[in-house]
Amino acid sequence: MNFYDRTGELGELQRIRKLSFGDHSRLTVVTGRRRIGKTSLIMKSVEGLPTVYLFVSRRNEATLCAEYIPIVAQSLNSFVPPEIRTFRSLFRYLMELATNKSFNLVIDEFQEFYNINESVYSDMQNIWDAYRSRSMMNLIVSGSVYSLMQKIFQNKKEPLFGRADNIIKLSAFDLSTLKEIMRDYNPYYTNDDLLALYSFTGGVPKYVELFCDNIILNIDEMIAFMVRENSPFTDEGKNLLIEEFGKNYGTYFSILSAISGGVNTQPEIEAALGDKSIGGQIKRLIEDYNIIVRQRPILSKEGSQTVRYEIQDNFIRFWFNYFDRHRSLMEIKNFRGLQAIIKSGYPTYSGIMLERYFKQQFAETFRYRAIGSWWEAKGDQNEIDIVALRLEKNKAVVAEVKRQGKNFKSELLAAKVEHLRHKLLPKYEIETVCLSLEDM
Repeated sequence: MNFYDRTGELGELQRIRKLSFGDHSRLTVVTGRRRIGKTSLIMKSVEGLPTVYLFVSRRNEATLCAEYIPIVAQSLNSFVPPEIRTFRSLFRYLMELATNKSFNLVIDEFQEFYNINESVYSDMQNIWDAYRSRSMMNLIVSGSVYSLMQKIFQNKKEPLFGRADNIIKLSAFDLSTLKEIMRDYNPYYTNDDLLALYSFTGGVPKYVELFCDNIILNIDEMIAFMVRENSPFTDEGKNLLIEEFGKNYGTYFSILSAISGGVNTQPEIEAALGDKSIGGQIKRLIEDYNIIVRQRPILSKEGSQTVRYEIQDNFIRFWFNYFDRHRSLMEIKNFRGLQAIIKSGYPTYSGIMLERYFKQQFAETFRYRAIGSWWEAKGDQNEIDIVALRLEKNKAVVAEVKRQGKNFKSELLAAKVEHLRHKLLPKYEIETVCLSLEDM
């Protein structure tokens, strides 16, 4: 697949590189979930320039250094002492080299040093502090385990706290980029095809690339490609999250499975887990792992107890809803059975994702100061899909989302809007719309 988007991030990385080469060394941290395109972005930003790329695999430190020595020697056309056996010595050598020549040093999966030799971080801090102001290295480190990267650079107790000059967190492709990709790889796509790509991948570049490279960009083909023997998607959710949670992932998986199935309040989740107390795990899923978000009715106060939990990542939501829930089908290789379940549930599932799509579409116009849903603590008869407050004072848009516009009941929405106006927005000018597949 071609390289798409990332214009702002590329510009920022190139700006930092110029400062590093012309002034003194800079340290940039690039984070984001696995498959989000961190390495592709970084390598694009250093294209054609002297660059050392080091991938931190889970091996013995001396073995890693033995692998790194020829990489450094070839990348910088320099002699590297073969007796180097610690990363501390290698990093000091590279920083000394950077006092006389400018180059990029990229360290990928940086958090893996925790599993190899945790003292690497304090060693790097001491060396960096000693050489930073008199060297010209553009140091870029990246990592996929969000909780560990947060800890390394944003925990006050960690040696590298405060050392990052910039932290860039990569997000998935925006909607305009997904449309551009669809136009390039499937010019005759339907809006339902676009919604399927959004629902299945959430715009995560690697997943989008898998579909594009295999020229599979309509709904049925996507489902068949994902649900088959040796599919790269089958264990992706598990592999992705076990890296974050470690061995004690069972309770976290149970919580995420419940949320993906529509059980989204804490009392309901606890009941589904056999009345297990999960307050601590919920807090970590939000604050440490950045996997779920706490949703409140729009304009609710921060301490409001009317709370629902939602999985942020479209792929993880889809994976738990189908792959994890129907693991027994895959174990007996009944892929056709799972394909049939996904296809039969797709109209309902994609209807929920269409609401998420339109919220993102509203956000990407930059015309609103708040976007959310509205519901009351008791009962859901007055629930409204989207309430978006415009930047202009006392103006709002209220939207009902339906896959098919013919299913929209204007009088029902009008009654809900009047109730909302009375309860929450008495002075607002409210525009009402129905949004369907046709409006994507």
